[in-house]
Amino acid sequence: MNNRKLILFLALMLSMGMLLAACGGGNDSKEESSGSDNGSNNGGSESSEGSSDFSAGMVTDVGGVDDKSFNQSAWEGLQAWGEEHGMEQGQGFDYAQSNSDSDYAPNLNRMVREDYNIVFGIGYKLADAIKDVAGQYPDTKFAIVDSVVEGDNIASITFADHEGSFLAGVAAANKTNTDKVGFIGGTDSDLINKFESGFVAGVKTVNPDIEVEVQYAGAFDAPDEGKLIASNMYKNDIDVIYHSSGATGNGVFAQAKDIKNNDPERKIWVIGVDRDQHKEGQIGDQNVTLTSMVKRVGNSVQQVSNMAMEGEFPGGEVLEFGVEDEGVGLADTNEEDYTKEIAEAVDKWKQKIIDGEVDVPQTHDELDSYLDAL
Repeated sequence: MNNRKLILFLALMLSMGMLLAACGGGNDSKEESSGSDNGSNNGGSESSEGSSDFSAGMVTDVGGVDDKSFNQSAWEGLQAWGEEHGMEQGQGFDYAQSNSDSDYAPNLNRMVREDYNIVFGIGYKLADAIKDVAGQYPDTKFAIVDSVVEGDNIASITFADHEGSFLAGVAAANKTNTDKVGFIGGTDSDLINKFESGFVAGVKTVNPDIEVEVQYAGAFDAPDEGKLIASNMYKNDIDVIYHSSGATGNGVFAQAKDIKNNDPERKIWVIGVDRDQHKEGQIGDQNVTLTSMVKRVGNSVQQVSNMAMEGEFPGGEVLEFGVEDEGVGLADTNEEDYTKEIAEAVDKWKQKIIDGEVDVPQTHDELDSYLDAL
């Protein structure tokens, strides 16, 4: 009899243990924070339990989160924000990778369903998808980087790309030995035209006789095309190429390094974009990265995430980061090639921009007028 009671007691304890485990097991599951397809998530509400309940997600443009350029800069900023608040990837912040334009809307919707409080769209190509999805989920906060989208629950993060590119043009003009420089863009769009216009203006301001060749690859994820365009430019005696082409620019660096491998004495350089691309230009004890037009994309993502967390989300506002507030600028990592003289020339023109003495063109029409006035 005693044995039967003991067996029944042990069985009861085991059943209770299994019940408790089942009740508590959901704490580690993503399902706990997942929203539904009908948009009834709590993404835009302020939690009474504190900032630990706040989460931020981002959707990349094509090119990958490790594109060594725009997407990567944004992701590094989101990682820094997560680290700042003691979070881990997947537990407070994460990203969704877009491999084509058709992935933008599904990725944004997935982020909403997973209850991220703020969702970033990285790159102007996500503008239409952000507008549509944000309209469906007015309680979720969204931010678009490098574009302007209207909406009370959308913050638009922009940069004075033309100003930073003007300084890149100043650096290129002071470095070229052949008086021939090049610009390689991703897609021929209003945004990348800002980079082109600023760069050409900077070059021509220093020396109107320098030739500037401009070509567009047609994509931000076509390194083979970037390599081909760069090959032709270097063959035509261009010795400095500024690229604004995302992962396509990886091909530009690859071509410059190939040339250096075959002819270590040849003086050619690449000007990187969005983040300091000094590492991309390293080849032996030399480096083909003259400088990079750095956009503090990561800083802006981190800053806007904190604003949203603290209840100060700039919904409906357009934020612009320029040379005056260090939103854009040039990297000086390559101390051997980015000389003191070049740095001083760049600083001089930077101050002129800040003081309003130079109104850097942003479009082809503005560039034509600017050049006519030189």
